[in-house]
Amino acid sequence: MPSDTAYHGDLGDHFVQLSAVHPTNAFVDRPAMLALIGDVAGLDVVDVGCGAGFYSAAMIERGARVTGVEGSERLLAHAEEATRGRATLVQHDLEQPLPFADASFDLAVMALVYHHVYDRKQLLSELRRVLRPGARLLASGTHAAGEQRWLGGSYYEGGRVDAPVGDGLTINFERMTIERFVNELIDGGFVLERLLEPRPSEELREADPAEYERISDRPSVLTLALRRPVD
Repeated sequence: MPSDTAYHGDLGDHFVQLSAVHPTNAFVDRPAMLALIGDVAGLDVVDVGCGAGFYSAAMIERGARVTGVEGSERLLAHAEEATRGRATLVQHDLEQPLPFADASFDLAVMALVYHHVYDRKQLLSELRRVLRPGARLLASGTHAAGEQRWLGGSYYEGGRVDAPVGDGLTINFERMTIERFVNELIDGGFVLERLLEPRPSEELREADPAEYERISDRPSVLTLALRRPVD
């Protein structure tokens, strides 16, 4: 099993440029996740697979104490720039146990990360361990219907894929149905509170009406709000 699923080198730089403006990232996932995050003033938050720091920076602006975890040194450099030194940034392979004490955080944010991880069972166990009782886990992933339009094949096919993202680069992730995605998180010890299939934000309609219309009828992201039970 590969032990490193981070975006290194040129792939990291390309991902930063792409995710800053790509409709799925900038106008579907981020608005939906930030709406779910809500008021985090005074909370200890872990941004799992923080990438270029878009979510971390937004949560800092809302008054959170943010710890970003990312396997890619290149992406961490971008996150440092985005958060302007106001976050604790940790380079760490998400295939390994998290380097934090038990019950360290009030909230975990895992945006478009889960499908990339191989040992997802371990990651969920670790998230449950480092979250305080009653803490929230907010997770998003590519929607299986969107993956089918993008990559073809059966909705139920599943399996790891290397998907093209431009400039001859690919990203590797696990294709999974909604059923599998949701049930893995529940089986990992979390209680599902809300499931969303977010539509593009109005900002995209204003910036690019044609693109807004093109993606408005096709779910691209699945967003989940869960909670760690109080033992």
